[in-house]
Amino acid sequence: MIGVLVSGEGTNLQALLDADLPVACVASNKPEAPALTRARGAGVAAQAFPLENFPDREARDEAMGHWFEERGVDFVVCAGYMHLLRKPFLDRFAGRIVNTHSAPLPDFPGAHPIEDVLEAGVTETAATVHYVDQGVDTGAVIVAERVPVLAGDTPDTLRARVQAVEHRLLPRTVRELLR
Repeated sequence: MIGVLVSGEGTNLQALLDADLPVACVASNKPEAPALTRARGAGVAAQAFPLENFPDREARDEAMGHWFEERGVDFVVCAGYMHLLRKPFLDRFAGRIVNTHSAPLPDFPGAHPIEDVLEAGVTETAATVHYVDQGVDTGAVIVAERVPVLAGDTPDTLRARVQAVEHRLLPRTVRELLR
């Protein structure tokens, strides 16, 4: 069973749901994340774990990991989750956490990859799926698919093209990893 971590809209979560993958539950660091509403609308258990409800990130990640395990989760997908996971969570799901990233790694890690790609003036970016470790987008790359940067691209136009690839690539990759 898959547990999904989200912070925002949940378009990658929707791609996983549309692919009929076994999503058991969804957790977020943001109680107002639209992705939680998406999950609940699909009949999937959803819970917010806002940092301010815990003494620190380790305690929050411990609680989140426990909540996942109670729901039978054995594989985790970060789908737009914007917090670094801490040791209690990483140890609990070691080697079974993947993330999607909107740029080639290790070239463009971090929270603003689309903007970084455009600022660098490169001719292509990528939709990348990688394993999660303690670093910022430093886990081993599983698969990446190139996306051209077009003349006149803005963050919004490039993000839309990358997300279209992510919405296809992430569910396919997760399905293969679950075999």
